[in-house]
Amino acid sequence: MDSQDKKLLGLMQSDASLSVAELADRTGMSKSACWRRIQKFEDTGVIRQRVTLLDPAKLGLGLTVFVTIRTNQHNAAWAEKFKAVVQGVEGVLEVYRLGGQIDYLLKAVVADMPGYDRLYQNLIEADLFDVTASFVMEEIKMTSALPL
Repeated sequence: MDSQDKKLLGLMQSDASLSVAELADRTGMSKSACWRRIQKFEDTGVIRQRVTLLDPAKLGLGLTVFVTIRTNQHNAAWAEKFKAVVQGVEGVLEVYRLGGQIDYLLKAVVADMPGYDRLYQNLIEADLFDVTASFVMEEIKMTSALPL
């Protein structure tokens, strides 16, 4: 990956609405060269998808919660059931399987505490052993931009 690739990807991370012409102009490439690089990034999976980031609070989703989960069932059947449950729970944005004392970490957004309780009720369908929630009081840094 050369410096033009990094500049192109940096621009796309900061504003996915930029046209190929704008990207080409800002990177000093021709439109066709810029388009070929973008296509290469998409074909190889470097660019996974292009999205619009929304403000959760302005959509009535003012409570962000991180949920840690421990399970006492470490088998394929339970893991598949857990994956199916979390895929179906509205508001769950991210799910990670971890090494260490915590088995899973979830990030979710909900409107309020009753919204979290509904989310929690959906999660426990997966027969969880220990669930702990931490509620975000202040967002200090949030970015989707990867370091290039």
